[in-house]
Amino acid sequence: MDRTLSLEFARVVEAAALRSGRLLGRGQKDAADGLAVDAMRQAFDSVRISGTVVIGEGEIDEAPMLYIGEHVGAGGPEVDIAVDPIEGTNLIAKGQNGAIAVMAIAEKGGLLHAPDMYMEKLCVGPRGAGAIDITKSLTENIKNVAAKMNRNVDEITLVMLDRERHHGLMKEARDLGARIMLISDGDVNPAMECCIEGSGVHMVVGTGGAPEGVLAAAALKCVGGDMQARLKPETEEEIRRCHEMGITDVNQVLTLDDLVRTDDVIFAATAITRGNLLNAIQYFPGGARTHTIVMRSKTGTVRFLDTVHMDEKLKSLKAK
Repeated sequence: MDRTLSLEFARVVEAAALRSGRLLGRGQKDAADGLAVDAMRQAFDSVRISGTVVIGEGEIDEAPMLYIGEHVGAGGPEVDIAVDPIEGTNLIAKGQNGAIAVMAIAEKGGLLHAPDMYMEKLCVGPRGAGAIDITKSLTENIKNVAAKMNRNVDEITLVMLDRERHHGLMKEARDLGARIMLISDGDVNPAMECCIEGSGVHMVVGTGGAPEGVLAAAALKCVGGDMQARLKPETEEEIRRCHEMGITDVNQVLTLDDLVRTDDVIFAATAITRGNLLNAIQYFPGGARTHTIVMRSKTGTVRFLDTVHMDEKLKSLKAK
């Protein structure tokens, strides 16, 4: 992919964040998501790609825009696109931290077409790469990651969703002496954060959405992080979809290279509300200011874009 596309992809996630951010704290998560989808779809129309959405807002009969299989772009190289116009719609509705607009773009065939089901995940940044094994206990993994990072166990911070299904993992980590940061929604953001030294996040563990797992893998692939995962189908229909993906053993361990099958992937995210790495959108008379991260695996670069958008350019992005 042409490296100049990175800025175009940043513009797409900025558009989604700017439009949906107008509904911050207003309890309208579906409306905010709709605004983000519309803005992202509109922004794609001027990007010089021939993109296919492989992870989107749902199937064609479930989502009017950015559905799985939709073609976007103004024409150009064929790419696969994974999008989450808002990761953390509840966070926007409640005015809480951690909401982002996020996407990943790879060469055609480069992203796992993960169905909408649960996925068990284990993520670490570059310093912990090679030290994880999802088939082993959390205790073993924390100890191995701590040793690889030359840290004590009590200096390791794990992020996991605050769910009843994770209570056993919480107890195990705390009994070992590790620190836990519980989040209410959105596990792509912390996976992105563990990519960057100094974020305070070292591991992301637990079960969340499979589509979000592919987005997390794209971020980790860009900087030399590591991830292992297993799909967790709960119905016969979900098992059938696994088989359609070529996964006959639903307990198969998916490596980072299974999730992202290319060395040419770009990850972009704009903060809507504040995170450990990115500042929240600031609206002011005459415009707005956004904070965006763009990562590219081919070059290993991580760019932070601190951007001021003047009001004349924002009129089409304001919530109706």
